[in-house]
Amino acid sequence: MTYPEKLSAIRKQMKADNVSAYIIPSADPHISEYLPKHYKCIPFASGFRGSAGTLVITDDFAGLWTDFRYFEQAAEQLENSGFELVKQKVQHAPEYIQWLIEKLDKGAVVASNERLLSILLGELMSQQFADKGINLTDKDYLSPIWENRPELPAEPAFLIADEHAGQSVSSKLAGVRTEMQKLGADHHLISSLDDLAWLFNVRGKDVNYNPVVLGFALINQDHAKLYINPEKLSIEDKETLLKSGVEIFPYGEIEAALSLLPKHSIVLIDPKRNCFAYLKLLPVSARIIKDTNPSTYFKTIKNDIELANTRTAMLKDGVAITRFLKWLSEAIGTTMITELSAAAVLRKFRAEQDGFIGDSFNTISAYRAHGALPHYGASEESNAEVKAEGLFLVDSGGQYFYGTTDITRTIPMGNNTDEEKTDYTLVLKGMIEGCKVRFPKGTCGYQIDAITRKPLWDYALNYGHGTGHGVGYFLNVHEGPQVFNPTATPVAIELGMITSVEPGIYRPGKHGIRIENLVNTIPDVINEFNEFYAFECLTIAPISTRIVVKELLSPAQIDWLNRYNALVFERLSPLLTTEETEWLQKETKAI
Repeated sequence: MTYPEKLSAIRKQMKADNVSAYIIPSADPHISEYLPKHYKCIPFASGFRGSAGTLVITDDFAGLWTDFRYFEQAAEQLENSGFELVKQKVQHAPEYIQWLIEKLDKGAVVASNERLLSILLGELMSQQFADKGINLTDKDYLSPIWENRPELPAEPAFLIADEHAGQSVSSKLAGVRTEMQKLGADHHLISSLDDLAWLFNVRGKDVNYNPVVLGFALINQDHAKLYINPEKLSIEDKETLLKSGVEIFPYGEIEAALSLLPKHSIVLIDPKRNCFAYLKLLPVSARIIKDTNPSTYFKTIKNDIELANTRTAMLKDGVAITRFLKWLSEAIGTTMITELSAAAVLRKFRAEQDGFIGDSFNTISAYRAHGALPHYGASEESNAEVKAEGLFLVDSGGQYFYGTTDITRTIPMGNNTDEEKTDYTLVLKGMIEGCKVRFPKGTCGYQIDAITRKPLWDYALNYGHGTGHGVGYFLNVHEGPQVFNPTATPVAIELGMITSVEPGIYRPGKHGIRIENLVNTIPDVINEFNEFYAFECLTIAPISTRIVVKELLSPAQIDWLNRYNALVFERLSPLLTTEETEWLQKETKAI
């Protein structure tokens, strides 16, 4: 079926059910960022392949709501699909709700597959629609028309040993149960895949880039029930989990288990990370405690073994990045290089490293104007040739058995303009300020965000994305709850949290610049004023100084940059060949 034919088939079902509007979110029953092919509903219905967006269909309009990161991509991919691009003003805001409220009459019915709505979003829709007299109902209009739909993934999974995880499953379960007691909950539903992976020390290949396994968990003080395809695990791994007090049930039995909970259960459920449909399956008389999964907080604070292994992953990644940068500097002008071929070479260098599993996200390999699209993904159609001029932004990461990496370097290719040099230096200033900051215990991410942005604000410049996100341990490259962005999220930055620092400047049609390191929160000073923290730079890879406008940097910023590049040389040179070491020595020379 063509996209217009699919749209027509959806509208036919809507008409039969007297439904005025149908909403298709980018989600799965686990409210994941990255989706298994089985749940890639938006690409199936419209052709749009970006990672954030919502389709809304009425009898006379079909639109994709997405944010500034995807405007150009969406305009291209929606052509002749029957869907129009609707540009969101605020990232992640469900602006289509107000649009529907203004468009629909009282008594209208809006439908969506409630297994793909978070509880938070489902309740927001229900409340706002109800205020207008509009009803929300649960409908799946895609399954009946989705021929040859990909099956749910059945990739093998495996356990990581306690000595590699740094904490046993039984110990982690004890921590979760303690938090349940504090909250007064006797049952706890977990749907988020990275929480499951962390809690049960299990990893898999069910979702691209994220080493997770499809599953759910129901926990009480006596039992921990893991709902997963049992064929994914070896007999030995299942026995290991059983010894840790974990019972394994088929993935598809979670819905029945929820409906069969005791009538007066008190259930802890994270409204951001569980689906709306499962809330409705709970007994009517159950009491619901809506709060963040305890494992989300535990997971983000890395233990000593996780940090030590992550440092190993960063060294291996630094070797791969250094070899890539050296190759690029020598091949440019003599070899045909494109955005896609450069990304392939970088992946090859990573794959040579011991413990490499795969990429942690789709590499952003963006030359010149493409760099101004923060989430650009090179395709065969857009694949630009990289030449010996302008700027080349490469944002990439690896999943290693030792940890997860995420790094951005913007590479001066030659003949750079004064504007490019100034912008590069200002982004570098911001990144340095974010990395070298000292802050009192209790500081939140929005404060770090402001400190990082200030060098750009001083020149009336800014960027539309957050400054940083949490990063998992051989897990998701995007991990919460901490985040460095302008939103006043009341989550303090704690010791052992790994977070990115990645300011940028984006000039549409010209260039994009972003420089990113991952940092670990460490203790710094304790005095009569407070306990102060600082950041340890985990990322070990050279930062180019070729186009730095030294006059724009303070002495303290120059000192930080020189010390960082010296550290890069010290850590990486023993792992490189003589020729690579000589190249790195020049690249990390003090300014």
